[in-house]
Amino acid sequence: MEDIVAIGGFFITVIAAFAVFGPVGRAIAASITRKHLPAPGAEVLDAVEALESRVESLQQQVGELAERQDFTERLIAKGRERGALGSGGQA
Repeated sequence: MEDIVAIGGFFITVIAAFAVFGPVGRAIAASITRKHLPAPGAEVLDAVEALESRVESLQQQVGELAERQDFTERLIAKGRERGALGSGGQA
């Protein structure tokens, strides 16, 4: 009889562990966490807006740098093509 109780206890422990640490347990924990978090204050929202603005600026700068790099690569490629064609008969 004690063996049956021990085996049953083991299986109940395993099932409970799957429930607590599995997706259902994580969803319940996330729900509880969201309910107890305070709403972000004005300074947090201002900081987020400032960061979004800086990210947009950086994205624009990276785009401009990519265009400049493409232009430079085309110029270098043209220079190499002209050099490979020769000097046009001049000695």
